Amino acid sequence: MREIETEILVAGGGLGGVAAALAALRRGRRVTLTEEFGWLGGQLTSQAVPPDEHPWIEEFGATRTYRGLRDGIREYYRRAYPLTDVAREWKALNPGAGWVSKLCHEPRVAVAVIDELLAPWLSNGRLTVLQPAKVVAADVDGDVVRAVTVEDLRDGERTVITAAYVLDATETGELLPLTGTEFVTGFESRGETGEPSAPDVAQPDNMQAISFCFAIEHVDGDHTIDRPARYDHWRAVEPSFWGSPLLSFSAPNPRTLQPKPRVFDPNPGDDALAVNADQSVNPGDGNLWTFRRIAARDLFTPGHYASDITLVNWPNIDYFEAPVIGVDSDTAARRLEDARQLSFSMLYWMQTEAPRPDGGTGFPGLRLRPDVMGTDHGLAQAPYIREGRRIRAVTTIVEQDVSRAVRGPGGARHYADSVGIGMYRIDLHPSTGGDNYLDVGAEPFELPLGSLLPQRVRNLLPAAKNIGTTHITNGCYRLHPVEWNIGEVAGHLAASCLDDGRTPHEIHAKSALLEQFQGLLTAEGIELRWPDGVTGY
Repeated sequence: MREIETEILVAGGGLGGVAAALAALRRGRRVTLTEEFGWLGGQLTSQAVPPDEHPWIEEFGATRTYRGLRDGIREYYRRAYPLTDVAREWKALNPGAGWVSKLCHEPRVAVAVIDELLAPWLSNGRLTVLQPAKVVAADVDGDVVRAVTVEDLRDGERTVITAAYVLDATETGELLPLTGTEFVTGFESRGETGEPSAPDVAQPDNMQAISFCFAIEHVDGDHTIDRPARYDHWRAVEPSFWGSPLLSFSAPNPRTLQPKPRVFDPNPGDDALAVNADQSVNPGDGNLWTFRRIAARDLFTPGHYASDITLVNWPNIDYFEAPVIGVDSDTAARRLEDARQLSFSMLYWMQTEAPRPDGGTGFPGLRLRPDVMGTDHGLAQAPYIREGRRIRAVTTIVEQDVSRAVRGPGGARHYADSVGIGMYRIDLHPSTGGDNYLDVGAEPFELPLGSLLPQRVRNLLPAAKNIGTTHITNGCYRLHPVEWNIGEVAGHLAASCLDDGRTPHEIHAKSALLEQFQGLLTAEGIELRWPDGVTGY
């Protein structure tokens, strides 16, 4: 069995994992990074989700390195793509002119930028990347993780990685059960958290839907896929709270819970430069085609694209029949395949039965773009995981810390140990317990260092969506810039502990050490407080 000795192991190469690795590498540390799928970047790339961000993202409210990632994506387009002159000069270039984000783009562009960011450290030997590889075991001595075993998904070869610090940046918190780190899943009870939206009794199997996203274009010809094996099943599904069949252009309005029909009008010829992606003003999903569009053909020289390319990540592909976390591998595999069947069924329904604006039915010209997803089958490489395992943390962030309804004009809770900031509404998709949307207004919030510290384990740190949130607050801490912030702080924390011979809990507990660490983060471009006067929505 192969063995690697490193200073910091980052398990999981999503946004949090990449940010953690970069932070530690820039501090001179040796890092081993593992990733299960073919692309680094997680929800931004292998899961194919354009960045969900707050409306001030261009000016403030993100770390310097996250802003560098965004700038790098735009510069890649300017350098490599045949943009129109006007688009090239557009400072806040939005290549897809999607309404969901100020930066809708193809996943592989983010992959290229991430690879470029990591290239110097691969070259000098301080970074080792194992990919595609999955964590499968851990060696634990009391409160300390000694080593982690990963398995190469191509040939089954196993590698034992010994590290001083282990960062769990996996999408589902895979290291938590393997290391015996205390964690929670699903919906906590109101008695435990005091949250007004929580149930009376805990529901550990009640988790947000997962989704297999996919990219499509609309061109001449008939590109109808084969009828999916589970099409009859999914065509008949009509959730009690949906107001229509699941396979439709309708879904509940997350805020009112009333059925909301959407329009689907491919290549509408809209003014891409006029798109104002600000979800605090307009949710942007009126025309599903432009909602998550990732290539707006009118921003490129004539003829470069035969069609816009849009990304399907709509409520209608949310799989919430059963959880895929905390079940045996065979059950998880069956449910993941069922989720894929739902996505294929949605596409087939659109191609054959969906109502068209001209009164006809079906869009046979919809063509799946597997090349954009980096797969043979055409769906994203990985499911979009909104919620996984979360550590039992020193500090647990609860609904009443961030909710507008609870906090009132005073804003979100201020933490003396803040190590970052973020903003998004508490956005819970339908869940495996049969719940409809839960959408609660939030105030711009802070990230407490205590939420990154397990209650017991000394050298394992969460570096993604597995921090000390609840089922409810995960709904606003799970988005792209916050995950990056979490990972970046975890990387710095591990590096600081190695530099000074301290432990994470010691840095948190001693005010002088905490202030020193916060000063370091500020110098690295990590914002700890929101500017005065910024309010939520």
